[in-house]
Amino acid sequence: MGKIKKGALFAFFVFILIQFVPYGKEHSNPPVLSTPEWDSPDTEKLFMRACGDCHSNETKWPWYSKIAPISWLVTYDVMEGREHFNVSMWGIQKKNDGDEAAEELREGEMPPFVYLLAHPEARLSEDEKKRLIDGLVKTFGEESEDD
Repeated sequence: MGKIKKGALFAFFVFILIQFVPYGKEHSNPPVLSTPEWDSPDTEKLFMRACGDCHSNETKWPWYSKIAPISWLVTYDVMEGREHFNVSMWGIQKKNDGDEAAEELREGEMPPFVYLLAHPEARLSEDEKKRLIDGLVKTFGEESEDD
Protein backbone atom coordinates (compact mmCIF):
# COMPACT_ATOMS: atom_id res chain seq x y z
CA MET A 1 0.00 0.00 0.00
CA GLY A 2 1.43 3.37 -1.02
CA LYS A 3 1.95 6.38 1.24
CA ILE A 4 -0.98 8.24 -0.31
CA LYS A 5 -3.37 5.35 0.30
CA LYS A 6 -2.12 4.93 3.87
CA GLY A 7 -2.52 8.67 4.46
CA ALA A 8 -6.05 8.65 3.04
CA LEU A 9 -6.99 5.62 5.14
CA PHE A 10 -5.56 7.27 8.26
CA ALA A 11 -7.44 10.53 7.52
CA PHE A 12 -10.68 8.59 7.02
CA PHE A 13 -10.12 6.73 10.30
CA VAL A 14 -9.51 10.01 12.16
CA PHE A 15 -12.62 11.52 10.54
CA ILE A 16 -14.71 8.58 11.79
CA LEU A 17 -13.19 8.81 15.28
CA ILE A 18 -13.87 12.53 15.70
CA GLN A 19 -17.56 11.90 15.07
CA PHE A 20 -17.64 10.40 18.58
CA VAL A 21 -16.38 13.58 20.26
CA PRO A 22 -19.46 14.83 22.15
CA TYR A 23 -18.84 18.57 21.69
CA GLY A 24 -20.99 20.13 19.00
CA LYS A 25 -23.64 17.42 18.97
CA GLU A 26 -26.21 19.11 21.21
CA HIS A 27 -28.45 21.23 19.02
CA SER A 28 -31.26 22.21 21.28
CA ASN A 29 -32.47 25.76 21.51
CA PRO A 30 -33.11 27.20 24.95
CA PRO A 31 -36.53 28.77 25.39
CA VAL A 32 -37.15 32.34 24.29
CA LEU A 33 -37.53 34.16 27.61
CA SER A 34 -37.78 37.79 26.57
CA THR A 35 -37.52 39.70 23.30
CA PRO A 36 -36.78 43.35 22.61
CA GLU A 37 -39.46 45.79 21.63
CA TRP A 38 -38.57 45.99 17.94
CA ASP A 39 -39.10 49.32 16.21
CA SER A 40 -40.93 47.47 13.39
CA PRO A 41 -41.79 43.99 12.15
CA ASP A 42 -39.45 44.65 9.18
CA THR A 43 -36.44 45.11 11.49
CA GLU A 44 -37.26 41.91 13.36
CA LYS A 45 -37.72 39.96 10.13
CA LEU A 46 -34.45 41.22 8.62
CA PHE A 47 -32.58 40.59 11.88
CA MET A 48 -33.86 37.03 12.20
CA ARG A 49 -32.97 36.33 8.56
CA ALA A 50 -29.41 37.68 8.72
CA CYS A 51 -28.50 37.36 12.42
CA GLY A 52 -31.00 35.17 14.24
CA ASP A 53 -29.20 31.84 13.91
CA CYS A 54 -26.38 33.03 16.17
CA HIS A 55 -27.98 35.85 18.13
CA SER A 56 -31.21 34.23 19.33
CA ASN A 57 -32.43 30.98 20.82
CA GLU A 58 -34.15 30.19 17.52
CA THR A 59 -31.16 28.71 15.69
CA LYS A 60 -31.89 26.64 12.61
CA TRP A 61 -29.28 23.90 12.81
CA PRO A 62 -28.22 22.83 9.29
CA TRP A 63 -27.41 19.21 8.42
CA TYR A 64 -23.66 19.88 8.35
CA SER A 65 -23.77 21.10 11.96
CA LYS A 66 -23.94 17.43 12.96
CA ILE A 67 -20.65 16.46 11.29
CA ALA A 68 -17.36 17.03 13.12
CA PRO A 69 -15.24 19.12 12.89
CA ILE A 70 -17.74 21.55 11.32
CA SER A 71 -20.15 20.85 14.20
CA TRP A 72 -17.53 22.16 16.63
CA LEU A 73 -17.19 25.45 14.75
CA VAL A 74 -20.93 25.97 14.35
CA THR A 75 -21.63 25.23 18.01
CA TYR A 76 -18.83 27.53 19.13
CA ASP A 77 -20.06 30.37 16.88
CA VAL A 78 -23.65 30.05 18.13
CA MET A 79 -22.59 29.93 21.78
CA GLU A 80 -20.29 32.92 21.28
CA GLY A 81 -22.97 34.88 19.41
CA ARG A 82 -25.60 34.22 22.05
CA GLU A 83 -23.19 35.20 24.82
CA HIS A 84 -22.56 38.66 23.36
CA PHE A 85 -25.97 39.50 21.94
CA ASN A 86 -29.10 37.37 22.31
CA VAL A 87 -32.50 38.80 21.44
CA SER A 88 -34.18 35.80 23.11
CA MET A 89 -32.80 36.83 26.50
CA TRP A 90 -33.43 40.55 26.19
CA GLY A 91 -33.32 42.28 29.57
CA ILE A 92 -32.44 39.01 31.31
CA GLN A 93 -28.90 38.35 30.10
CA LYS A 94 -26.56 40.74 31.91
CA LYS A 95 -24.30 41.45 28.92
CA ASN A 96 -26.24 42.07 25.75
CA ASP A 97 -24.39 44.23 23.25
CA GLY A 98 -27.39 45.41 21.25
CA ASP A 99 -25.95 48.91 21.05
CA GLU A 100 -23.08 47.50 18.97
CA ALA A 101 -25.30 45.68 16.47
CA ALA A 102 -25.74 48.53 13.97
CA GLU A 103 -22.02 49.32 13.95
CA GLU A 104 -21.04 45.67 13.42
CA LEU A 105 -23.38 45.51 10.43
CA ARG A 106 -22.31 48.91 9.12
CA GLU A 107 -18.62 47.92 9.22
CA GLY A 108 -19.31 44.61 7.49
CA GLU A 109 -18.20 42.55 10.49
CA MET A 110 -21.60 40.87 10.71
CA PRO A 111 -22.79 38.58 9.36
CA PRO A 112 -19.38 36.91 8.91
CA PHE A 113 -18.31 36.04 5.37
CA VAL A 114 -18.09 32.31 6.14
CA TYR A 115 -21.66 32.36 7.47
CA LEU A 116 -22.86 34.03 4.27
CA LEU A 117 -21.20 31.34 2.16
CA ALA A 118 -23.33 28.68 3.84
CA HIS A 119 -26.44 30.87 4.24
CA PRO A 120 -27.10 32.88 1.08
CA GLU A 121 -30.54 33.81 2.45
CA ALA A 122 -28.75 35.93 5.07
CA ARG A 123 -27.26 38.21 2.39
CA LEU A 124 -28.91 41.59 2.48
CA SER A 125 -29.32 44.00 -0.40
CA GLU A 126 -27.99 47.52 0.20
CA ASP A 127 -31.56 48.71 0.86
CA GLU A 128 -32.22 45.86 3.32
CA LYS A 129 -28.91 46.51 5.07
CA LYS A 130 -29.74 50.22 5.43
CA ARG A 131 -33.23 49.42 6.76
CA LEU A 132 -31.80 46.90 9.24
CA ILE A 133 -29.12 49.33 10.47
CA ASP A 134 -31.72 52.07 10.92
CA GLY A 135 -34.04 49.64 12.70
CA LEU A 136 -31.28 48.37 14.98
CA VAL A 137 -30.40 51.93 16.00
CA LYS A 138 -34.06 52.68 16.74
CA THR A 139 -34.46 49.41 18.68
CA PHE A 140 -31.17 49.22 20.59
CA GLY A 141 -29.48 52.59 20.23
CA GLU A 142 -25.83 52.96 19.32
CA GLU A 143 -22.63 52.43 21.22
CA SER A 144 -21.44 55.72 22.68
CA GLU A 145 -17.84 56.89 22.72
CA ASP A 146 -17.85 56.39 26.53
CA ASP A 147 -18.45 52.62 26.28
